[in-house]
Amino acid sequence: MMLLDLSWLELGLAILVVIVGTIIQSSVGFGLALIAAPVLLLIDRQLVPGPLIAAALSQVVWMAYKDRHAINFSHFKAALLGRMIGTPPAAFLMGTMSVMVFDLIFAVLVLTAVAISLIHTSIRATSRNVFFATIASGFMSTISSIGGPPVALVYQNTSGSELRGNLAMLFAMGCVISLTALTIIGRFGLQDVYYSLFLIIGVIVGVLCSGPFKRLIDKQSARPWLLGLCSLSAFMVLARAMLSLF
Repeated sequence: MMLLDLSWLELGLAILVVIVGTIIQSSVGFGLALIAAPVLLLIDRQLVPGPLIAAALSQVVWMAYKDRHAINFSHFKAALLGRMIGTPPAAFLMGTMSVMVFDLIFAVLVLTAVAISLIHTSIRATSRNVFFATIASGFMSTISSIGGPPVALVYQNTSGSELRGNLAMLFAMGCVISLTALTIIGRFGLQDVYYSLFLIIGVIVGVLCSGPFKRLIDKQSARPWLLGLCSLSAFMVLARAMLSLF
């Protein structure tokens, strides 16, 4: 497939990993970017971050609508301010870093996201905590498309629908801001739109398949596998960056 510089096998694998990530995010509130980004980066660097962010946007808009009754809009202003603070520095770095540096930063951010996801605390979803979480989320998401863990940590003690609804609302807002920043610096163009459309196929299939999995997937048992796979992928990207030095 010359238009996308991907073989049918690579394209199929990319869509498959997005399907898996979509099912997980539909069940536990986040996880699409966390599981898909490292694998997509190994398939083709052009799939991350813009196309994956665009694909994720299509899912979180649907999730926000579905759980709109549980969204706490009082956090919106703090989240918007935090995201707008965290996004520009990441966009600046995206426009100046080399491929090797990108791989290094990506791997570190993924491993940081995994570490954050392993933390168990009694953090409450206050406007102050949402503000600081979205600063970190904006920076991480714009560079790596993975911005879920800092915000998910804030909402980890809420109910299922409240968790999914609020995360979806914040992610939708953040995706729009990050895509705007990437477009401004020339990192989200027409070819990225083509990549996005194919990844959205994976989102659609994942959403359609997620119903039964919401009942079957236990968050606590699925989490170690999810974080283990992400860690392995991040270390593979890190190893590739190290090999490029020689």
